[in-house]
Amino acid sequence: MKGIGDPWGYGEPSLKRVHRRIFKLNEQITKLEEETRQVQAELEMHRSIDDDAQRDAAGGNYIDREEAGLTASDVRSFEKILAMIEGRRARLVEKRDRLVARLPE
Repeated sequence: MKGIGDPWGYGEPSLKRVHRRIFKLNEQITKLEEETRQVQAELEMHRSIDDDAQRDAAGGNYIDREEAGLTASDVRSFEKILAMIEGRRARLVEKRDRLVARLPE
């Protein structure tokens, strides 16, 4: 039940629970955003290395071509990791938005 000094309905246990879940989701989203920034920085570094390796492989020997294949696979791996993190973040944002919509106005 809402108390006199309780305009947000914090006296109701279900609202407390929803607010806690929203705050927890916000923390998880923030962590994923930081992880995204780190993976993007790493991906850019690997893309730069891959560009150099591809150029070397175009005029080089089999070792250069082998290295170019390895660097290209590193780039693909980081792209997959980034997509996975962004997908997780999108699901958490959607979940948070559903919880926010349940809050009283």
